[in-house]
Amino acid sequence: MKFRPCIDIHQGKVKQIVGDTLTLTNQHVVENFVSEHDSPYYATMFKEDKLTGGHVIMLGDGNQETAIKALQAYPGGLQIGGGITTSNAKSYLEAGASHVIVTSYIFQDGELHLSRLKELVQEVGKDQLVIDLSCKEKDGKWYVVTDKWTKFTNFEINQSTIKEMESYCDEFLIHAVDVEGKRTGIQETLVKQLSQWVTIPTTYAGGVRSIEDLETFNHLSNGKLDITIGSALDIFGGSLPYDEVVAYCEKL
Repeated sequence: MKFRPCIDIHQGKVKQIVGDTLTLTNQHVVENFVSEHDSPYYATMFKEDKLTGGHVIMLGDGNQETAIKALQAYPGGLQIGGGITTSNAKSYLEAGASHVIVTSYIFQDGELHLSRLKELVQEVGKDQLVIDLSCKEKDGKWYVVTDKWTKFTNFEINQSTIKEMESYCDEFLIHAVDVEGKRTGIQETLVKQLSQWVTIPTTYAGGVRSIEDLETFNHLSNGKLDITIGSALDIFGGSLPYDEVVAYCEKL
């Protein structure tokens, strides 16, 4: 298990928000934290701590400049997502991203558009592509949600679909949207299932609030999944010491 850091950017600032409050109109967004520091500050911190495979997420329009500054501060050390398409993916790689992360571009009108995914693979290569399968639970199953986590697709996440999607990407990023940003603990059922299904590097996001949660996560996933933590960290206004998280994961 590796700790994967994150930099979430909303309206040009580094923030931590409750994921399922981020609507298409940006009204009633619940902000856990708005940083006084810029994105390169965090990117440099992660670089100095030798943390690799973290991600920069652009939450809406108007965040490109701030995101690129983070990539330039840590070339090759961060992935980037949020509005990635075939027309802009290469530009972010050229700006310093190790991978581009895609969701909404390949999930349109409630379903997976495989032709778009294949076009993106052709454009940037499988080895530089991360698929974000952000999901919510419905009727005891997991479904991908898109458009800032506001719309359910008909794409169910299960062993069969995971196997299919693995042939098109280098990694997965899985947001457990029901607990994202709420600091209420991890989605244990999802963690167990993902650890049984995936065969490529996979980062889980959502709900971690303590070292005990990390221990539970590591146990449930059998060390197979990586973890990212946002609003719970003290560097993002929470109470969980960032340095303790880094130290804990380094020992594993």
